[in-house]
Amino acid sequence: MKKILIISPHFPPSNLAAVHRSRLFAQHLPEFGWQPIVLTVHEDYYEEQLDRNLEQLLPKDLRIEKVKAMKVKQPRLVGDIGLRAFRQLYRKAKALIKEEKIDFVYIPIPSFYAALLGRWLYVATRVKYGIDYIDPWVHPFPNRDKSLRHRLSEALAGFLEPIAIRNASLITGVAEGYYKGVLERTPVLEATCVFGAMPYGGERADHEKLKELDIKPYLFAKNGKRQMVYAGAMLPKAYEPLEAIFKSIQQNPVEFADVEFHFIGTGKTPDDPNGFNIKPYAEKYGLWQTVVFEYPKRIPYLDVLVHLDAADGVFILGSTEPHYTPSKVYQGVLAGKPIMAVLHKASTAAQVIKRTNAGLAYLLDPENVKALETNFVKLYQQYKIFAAEFTPAQVQQKEFDAYSAKAVTAQLAQLLNKAME
Repeated sequence: MKKILIISPHFPPSNLAAVHRSRLFAQHLPEFGWQPIVLTVHEDYYEEQLDRNLEQLLPKDLRIEKVKAMKVKQPRLVGDIGLRAFRQLYRKAKALIKEEKIDFVYIPIPSFYAALLGRWLYVATRVKYGIDYIDPWVHPFPNRDKSLRHRLSEALAGFLEPIAIRNASLITGVAEGYYKGVLERTPVLEATCVFGAMPYGGERADHEKLKELDIKPYLFAKNGKRQMVYAGAMLPKAYEPLEAIFKSIQQNPVEFADVEFHFIGTGKTPDDPNGFNIKPYAEKYGLWQTVVFEYPKRIPYLDVLVHLDAADGVFILGSTEPHYTPSKVYQGVLAGKPIMAVLHKASTAAQVIKRTNAGLAYLLDPENVKALETNFVKLYQQYKIFAAEFTPAQVQQKEFDAYSAKAVTAQLAQLLNKAME
């Protein structure tokens, strides 16, 4: 079995969303001939809130090596964990490569600075490395013209990325668009590097684990109304259809008297309990705390799953852009709840929802978002009939198999094998 070193500065018990990508890769890679060792930073040096329950999801035999890091000091000049632990991660990785005869080094980013470890380790050991783009590294920052800090960050990213990727054998991403710019900026890589896109995978075992853990829903309680949950950040161009939906609810109070929409983790920043994005729109249309509720702060992953399990249905809202993949629908399917979605008419997720009988989807025309004001009430009327007869067994699960964590990891293993040739 080949050995892979996954350098993931954040790892459970970190509650950052990106840790689950590394966690699930490490869980399933042995099934495809790769033995993982995870190199991370000790949680004592994390700034984010810890979620100890996540440690219950880790394979018992997974080897995890932890290093120290420079502590954050005030004023906070250096916060990035990859930068604070760069020297320690490099030394430990180099030692592990030699001691364990590592075949490949794989680095998910962010932390973007951690990507430089691949190049340094390659120069020192000649072991091949790959970078996984969970977020794009080089991209235009918002309000860059007004912020010197943003302009400097953008320039630094443009300077460092070519250094990090120069000798890479594999570049992957959550979607092709996350690394497409890498090829455009460094076209020579096309001849020397393997590229591949893999979405986030859903893990059925995570939902089953909830039965063993004593986690209860705490954001809302059963009250006789249909409780719909939207979980996760809002897409930038989702607010126009959101406002059309709220107008529809305002104009049809009787039809929506039996439902609540709970928006979880939709705030401006992950850790701000007052960073409301949905509340201003709900207040504008007189829906706040009657039909619409928002909990802006990100809550732990397993807590999200508990609230999906407690809900009566899953609400999915796309945007005026078609980039909403079926993989994002998978959590709703795994929760066994009927889905009600509003998605761009060209979204593949909308087609999958309908085809698999997982729920109902309204196809949004970005040129005529106003039509949603009239049609959302019709969608909800149809959804009530659908939900009344819904059973999880009716969903054509096989079509979602491609979005399971195991299937996504199989794609990674194929790419790793190709990169090793």
